[in-house]
Amino acid sequence: MTGRRRWSTEEILDTAAKLLRTSDAESFSVRKLAAALGTDSSSLYRHFRNKTELLRAVADRILQAAMDGYRPEGDWKQRITALGLRLREAFGEQPQLAAVWGRYGSGGTGSRLVMEELLEALRTSGLPDREIPARYHRVVILLAALVSSEAGISTLTPEEYEQGMEQFRVAVLGADPERFPALAHFARDIRPLGADRRAAFEEILAAQLADIEARIP
Repeated sequence: MTGRRRWSTEEILDTAAKLLRTSDAESFSVRKLAAALGTDSSSLYRHFRNKTELLRAVADRILQAAMDGYRPEGDWKQRITALGLRLREAFGEQPQLAAVWGRYGSGGTGSRLVMEELLEALRTSGLPDREIPARYHRVVILLAALVSSEAGISTLTPEEYEQGMEQFRVAVLGADPERFPALAHFARDIRPLGADRRAAFEEILAAQLADIEARIP
């Protein structure tokens, strides 16, 4: 009798990542993953204690991919900006996992690489050591929020996107000026969330870094 195949941790994570390309974290389950691998759930719990631990491991692989080949260049602000854009690009290729990272975080090698680069960049900024942990935390929250928000837009189908644009046009251009005077005033200048997202990403991050710079002795 042939024994049941034993899947490696990397093979399990590969398959989980594939499933998460077409579903979100809420609908993903260890049972579905086991079915895709042709095994039972109990065999996967030898590698991961629960679904959350598994999702964190999958998200961490995206962080590792973002840091692969990374070399710090420029001053501290350029380093943090470059890191943020690498995270944006990496999760842009697998947007379903951006929400996983934002919700569950990660404690693996990829997470440590990102943490190390952010902390080291902040150390070179001239900030006192006592202020760096709080500033690091704010930058991470901002990056996770921006990456997750942008990834959510990219998962829309063309039909869903167009429907959203139509609703936007109705909500903005059709606003009653008596009830919504400010909205009516700026209606033709307000842009939908999908417009110039990279520019917005960089500008928002730059504002956070400028605030940090203003506090450097």
